[in-house]
Amino acid sequence: MKIEIITPDKKIFEGEIKSVRVPGKKGSFQVLKDHAPIISTLEGGPVRIIDEENNEIIYEISGGVIEVKANKVILLADSVR
Repeated sequence: MKIEIITPDKKIFEGEIKSVRVPGKKGSFQVLKDHAPIISTLEGGPVRIIDEENNEIIYEISGGVIEVKANKVILLADSVR
C-alpha cells in the first residue's frame, strides 16, 4: 500500500509500506493492506511505518488527520518533529 505524510509546509514521506501505526484520538491503531476506508483525527505521538523491506521508520507528529482508501494512506500532520 502507498502512504503520503504531509505537513502544511512540505511532503515528509512518500512510499510503499506494509503497515503504519498511528496515535488515534481514542488510542493507537494499525493500518494494513486492504484496510476498510476510514478518516480519523490523530493525537500527538509516534507514527510507526514498516516499509517493504521490513525497516521501521518513526515520525513524531503533533496531531493531524488520516485518510485510508483503496490501499492509499494520506496522513496530514500539523507538524512533524
